[in-house]
Amino acid sequence: MDADTLEPDELVTQFSVMLHNRAGALAALVKLLRNNAIEVVGISVQDSRDATIARLVVTDPDTTTQIFIEKGIPFTTSPLVVVSLKECGPGLLQVLDTMMVGETNIDFAYALMPSEKGNTLLAMHVEDPDFAMQLLNRAGFKLLRQGDLSR
Repeated sequence: MDADTLEPDELVTQFSVMLHNRAGALAALVKLLRNNAIEVVGISVQDSRDATIARLVVTDPDTTTQIFIEKGIPFTTSPLVVVSLKECGPGLLQVLDTMMVGETNIDFAYALMPSEKGNTLLAMHVEDPDFAMQLLNRAGFKLLRQGDLSR
């Protein structure tokens, strides 16, 4: 396996957590994680009148899972394909064009906090992560592993 090839179990883990739609709910969740030395490196929030779905990428998914279970916080996880972009504007278009040519769908995407090297990170939930990784690898994109996000 070459250095730029990821195995499916190395994909970045996203947590989806349902929160009550009230002031401070998201801050309390992030504080809980920080109190356990876990940093949120990516976040996307979708709200409705009654509830908010927070999608989180964290530095330690195993401990996050344990904390959520212990605290009774309902969550789901899903794999993300994360691409490091050298140039955010042109790089984004190149990723999207690569996915389009490969005829694979992006269910949703969002930016993560910048990497330590200052690169923009794009997280994508795709219909077929293995196929998307192959496409992006062949196109020369740098894909990140979960371990790359643990700071």
